[in-house]
Amino acid sequence: LAKAAGMKYITITSKHHDGFAMWDSKLTDWDIVDRTPYGKDVLRMLSEECKKQGIKLFFYHSHLDWFQENYFPRGNTGQTAGRPDSGDWYKYLDYMDGQLSELLTNYGDIGGIWFDGHWDKKDSDWRLDKTYSLIHRLQPACLVGNNHHLAPFPGEDFQMFEKDLPGQKTTGFNPEQKIGELPFETCETMNNAWGFNLQDKNYKSTKILIQYLVKAAGYNSNFLLNVGPMPNGKIQPEFVNNLKEIGRWTDKYGETIYGTRGGPVSPRTWGVTTQKANKVYVHILNAEDNNLLIPDFGKKVKNITLFSTGAKLKFRQDAFGIAISVPAEILDETDTILVMEI
Repeated sequence: LAKAAGMKYITITSKHHDGFAMWDSKLTDWDIVDRTPYGKDVLRMLSEECKKQGIKLFFYHSHLDWFQENYFPRGNTGQTAGRPDSGDWYKYLDYMDGQLSELLTNYGDIGGIWFDGHWDKKDSDWRLDKTYSLIHRLQPACLVGNNHHLAPFPGEDFQMFEKDLPGQKTTGFNPEQKIGELPFETCETMNNAWGFNLQDKNYKSTKILIQYLVKAAGYNSNFLLNVGPMPNGKIQPEFVNNLKEIGRWTDKYGETIYGTRGGPVSPRTWGVTTQKANKVYVHILNAEDNNLLIPDFGKKVKNITLFSTGAKLKFRQDAFGIAISVPAEILDETDTILVMEI
């Protein structure tokens, strides 16, 4: 399903804030093999299938742990978890590094580690240099990102933005976040919840999700789309339908997204631009009228065509920018894509 949706990598939860390991950890029995009737190592099965399908595998991994007694002093959350008011913080960090070593030595090539939960104790000594060095020593090509909502720290390889496009601060929980110089990733949910929620009917339409993907690319960012599986491990039908529709769109228009960078024109109310080599893709997501003015970006435009048909469009370029005639009959409800050859 992930492949059919056009996804190039999967980020799965290895351990969330409850400390429960979704693999057969030898450092604790608080894991899926020892504590559930299911008793299978789902990360091993997924890693094998990802390798078979040619999809990179990332692990979401929580710094925060409500189960381990050595996660002490407590942070801002988990105050009622019933743990004793004592513990050895550095023993917890050793335990965390030990579990990361298991993940990075027993599950093949790992594309990246997606950390979360640093915000629970943002002023603590997380010993990030040691942890990041461990990851890069065990798997030099493994990327490190951290959802701490701050400027990137040394040793991190990409910067993520939770439920926000890079530089936007619409959620309220990232007022201190600053844009760094690393590659970007923005993550969003298919409804409101990160996990499965039977009562959450606020499903985002396929149009909204595709436009979010396009906007992310225009902001020079990857798009990580969250899918919370049902208790039986299956993906709920509403999500399956959306993912397949997104896949059909990427099959047709993926060239304007995959392998591109944010284009030479910054995001506008009408949409965004992406670029690959000498082609600038103009994504009109919200057509305001039948004429589009692209600000001058210092390059001579040879021609402009409609991506879907190759039909040439009329345009005029002068010192003020590029004026393009966009007839109403060519407008697409989701994304009208023009190709500017420079």
